[in-house]
Amino acid sequence: MTHFTGAAGPYAGGDPYADYRSAELPFAGLPDLADRRLGAAVTAANDEFFAERENLLLPGPAVFDPEHFGHKGKVMDGWETRRRRGASAAVPHPEADDHDWALVRLGVPGIVRGIVVDTAHFRGNHPQAVSVEATSHSLSAAPEDLLDPDVEWTQLVPRTAIGGHARNAFAVGVERRFTHLRLRQYPDGGIARLRVHGEVVPDPGWLTELSTFDLVALENGGAVEDASDRFYSPPEHTILPGRSQKMDDGWETRRRRDDGHDWIRYRLVEQGVIRAVEIDTACLKGNAAGWASLSTRDGDGGQWTQIVPRVRLQPDSVHRFLVNPIPATHARIDIFPDGGISRLRLYGSLTRAGAERLNARAEALS
Repeated sequence: MTHFTGAAGPYAGGDPYADYRSAELPFAGLPDLADRRLGAAVTAANDEFFAERENLLLPGPAVFDPEHFGHKGKVMDGWETRRRRGASAAVPHPEADDHDWALVRLGVPGIVRGIVVDTAHFRGNHPQAVSVEATSHSLSAAPEDLLDPDVEWTQLVPRTAIGGHARNAFAVGVERRFTHLRLRQYPDGGIARLRVHGEVVPDPGWLTELSTFDLVALENGGAVEDASDRFYSPPEHTILPGRSQKMDDGWETRRRRDDGHDWIRYRLVEQGVIRAVEIDTACLKGNAAGWASLSTRDGDGGQWTQIVPRVRLQPDSVHRFLVNPIPATHARIDIFPDGGISRLRLYGSLTRAGAERLNARAEALS
């Protein structure tokens, strides 16, 4: 575990509330495995007197209204527990005598590469220290299942002092597949957001039994490898679940003033055969891409083969194409000249070689 510190606490940069995404962190560009849009949830906490545990996983930065008070006191956008005056009896637990805790179910199983404990707007009421552990269990496990003394937890972040109103960033080096985290704060206080960056490792037993699924979906293990532009919104949005609900829920590039065009390169969950393509421009009306094409390749050094030739895109619309099924491990969408798309779906199935590699990786990380 690497702890990134600065002049005012554990964060990246000189400003105590510096944006970790702009820093040279090894996990800054990886997806958030605890994204609520992927199905993540805070399933239990021993105390949430001042602010609800669910706030930990809300999308976007925490907000602060200095005039907003409720019947329990100041309303905070985060998870905040009462001041400790001895052991908490809210949820009895043998290890809860000196700290508060919350259980987090990841939206997708995966390898955790970095954790951000964000204490935005918690200045005199943040915890002194935090620690994080992880385990691998059924995604539908109940809190009492996870709190069973026989459950094995692996330490990702040891008990470490953190700063208030700061993005406290920790790099993790444990090569294991996890499904749940336990966040502890010592002794009490508030945390605004928890972000868990890593690599998706899907359940191979589920995917290999499906005849058709989305080979590039983030929840299935697809990933963005690179993109030409991330100015308005990130390309990772294009492989999130569901349809885009607003303009910044997709991918949008800046306006080009040259002869080039924009693109995203993806890695599929494993080698598969694509049979159908869906390009969605939902909520992009005056800023949708004008045209798009889609190409695939098999292997890192393979040649790109265009499977959807350059076609006109309509704003705020779904475009569907049946394509010639050929094995592929990567895909690239090119948009002309700029603008954006909201979602890309590549429906198909794994090849035998792809299924075997997926099974071998999951077994190695168990």
